[in-house]
Amino acid sequence: MARPTSRVLTLLELLQSGGIRTVAELADRLGVDGRTVRRYVDHLVDLDIPVEAVRGRYGGYRLAPGYRLPPLMLNDDEALAVLLGLVAGRRTGLLTATETAGETAAAKIRRALPERLARRLDTVMESLAFTAAPGESATPETGVLLAVADAVRHRRPISIRYTARDGRRSERRLHPYGIVTHEGRWYVTGTDPEVGQDRTFRLDRIADARPLPGSFEPPAGLDPAQRVLSGLAQAAYRHEVTLRIHGTVEQIRARLPASVASVTEPDPAEDTDPHTARWLHVELRAERLDWLPPVLASLDRPFVIERPDELRDLVIALADRLAASARQA
Repeated sequence: MARPTSRVLTLLELLQSGGIRTVAELADRLGVDGRTVRRYVDHLVDLDIPVEAVRGRYGGYRLAPGYRLPPLMLNDDEALAVLLGLVAGRRTGLLTATETAGETAAAKIRRALPERLARRLDTVMESLAFTAAPGESATPETGVLLAVADAVRHRRPISIRYTARDGRRSERRLHPYGIVTHEGRWYVTGTDPEVGQDRTFRLDRIADARPLPGSFEPPAGLDPAQRVLSGLAQAAYRHEVTLRIHGTVEQIRARLPASVASVTEPDPAEDTDPHTARWLHVELRAERLDWLPPVLASLDRPFVIERPDELRDLVIALADRLAASARQA
């Protein structure tokens, strides 16, 4: 069982993370009752740590604004988690435009650690290898990311200066619903209030983001990640492809994820097993078609190409090449 001193320090760590923490939330995280939480808060106040009580429906406790805590102290697990997180962030594109920020942050943490712990972590970092090369990332400006995140949290409209894929620049208004990372890129999804349509923008193409007066309510049951994936699948590209594939949604999604294609299921009969293969309608858009025949072949499911005819020719050509290669001694 955790000792009271350990729980008081855990309470301080929870308050350090920012925002208002309710008594019920703190009690649940600490594994104590509300009265004990209040006693732990009194202990912190006795140590001259300014914990404020916030009254009201969403009240609780928070640290006084502007209070600077003592130097950061990390145990072995926490230090390793932070350094591995910085490494993973660099490799997956979860960076800001200042690419050196992760390296300088890691160096500062390394210098602040006891020598024994620092040497052990150095051993882990030097021994670490990756099977995949770092992906290409498009990193947003720090100021843009913070401004958009603030607007999402407080449900405030924003004005953005945006450069589209074709180089056109425009100033747009947006009700931002969420920030999503996908394959090394950052996106913000929301609604353009002037036209009442959903919009998704890449954060690295936003030059400036400014808050606007007012507020908005996001739709109920909103899933920002799914909105981004659907928007990517429906983006305007050179070719519009329509297919019918005989299989299950899971089989199709294994090769054509939601960010690439939309899959429409016919209304199943009441006695139909949803995992039973049947003809499904698949639509996708692509700038090039040469990658699609191998994907369709890898599905190993019957399919019909409705459009375009160019894709049908490419599939036939791939089949001929495979057959010719298979006949060679």
